[in-house]
Amino acid sequence: MKTYKIASIPGDGIGKEVIPEGEKILAALEKRFPQMKFDFERFDWGGDYYRKHGIMMPEDGLNHLRNKDAILFGSAGDPKIADHITLWGLRLKICQGFDQYANIRPTRILPGIQTPLRNCQPEDLNWMIVRENSEGEYSGLGGRAHQGHPIEVASDISIMTRVGVERIQRFAFAIARSRPRKKLTLITKSNAQRHAMVMWDEIACEVARDFPDVQWDKELVDAATARMINKPSSLDTIVASNLHADVLSDLAAALAGSLGIAPTGNIDPQRRYPSMFEPIHGSAFDIMGQGLANPIGTFWSIVLMLDHLGENEASKLLMQAIEGVTANPILHTRDLGGQAKMIDVSNAVIKAIHS
Repeated sequence: MKTYKIASIPGDGIGKEVIPEGEKILAALEKRFPQMKFDFERFDWGGDYYRKHGIMMPEDGLNHLRNKDAILFGSAGDPKIADHITLWGLRLKICQGFDQYANIRPTRILPGIQTPLRNCQPEDLNWMIVRENSEGEYSGLGGRAHQGHPIEVASDISIMTRVGVERIQRFAFAIARSRPRKKLTLITKSNAQRHAMVMWDEIACEVARDFPDVQWDKELVDAATARMINKPSSLDTIVASNLHADVLSDLAAALAGSLGIAPTGNIDPQRRYPSMFEPIHGSAFDIMGQGLANPIGTFWSIVLMLDHLGENEASKLLMQAIEGVTANPILHTRDLGGQAKMIDVSNAVIKAIHS
């Protein structure tokens, strides 16, 4: 039997609701696949921890996570705490601390879910968005001076290194190669950002030589938003900088039906540290405690986690269970236009796992 040590960090808002449901799903998979077991350790880090201790997680928090096989994360965000404190104090502290430089966000139209796009068939929208997750526009460098005075100044500095750019582009080309269409679109803004983004483009040309079987093209980020809406079938694997992919992946989730169903993985491809898996929907305090959260984003994130752990059979079964549940409109939560509660969806997925 293989035992996986999983750090469970519900975080804030509906993260406290969907992550326990995710643990139930993994417990159900344990029964179906007795050769694997999940050993959870839950961490109460987040907004409530901040109110008690003045920090979102302990200073030595990374040491508590270092020996885990994976991290299951809920959300970071609290209306009573500034967003930059919640994000940099927890989620980004983990991502950067463990050099989880590759963020993956699969996007497709699941059975039974309607896209807001006209005349778009499910096979037209099937993307893998690869986001550079460690530097770029979210490097954290910059500062403020003369605060409160008319001469106040603030700066955020985007940092791109050759190492950082090349490794994320190689990762994206490799993913494109593994997918049936073998197609990659590089997102850029090198017409206006004439230094770092020009280097980004140049490195892509170099990396592409090692992937002659991958067809690739380049698209300006603003044009990419229109292309995602008007020509979704022209895209397959997409690679973009930290900020660009952050925006485009939320657009992608909305086009696929809802942010509530969208998963993501923060990956250390070299497996030096644990990778972290999370739904992208945020803390959603407006529906917290009402049982209205959509757990599908968490369950799909667990699919990514299982793939990362090499449990492909369990991953495939869970994805089939998810698709069977979304195909039934009675099991659609409010974000999908339905009336189902979170527990209804969870129970249906568990039932499908055991059937």
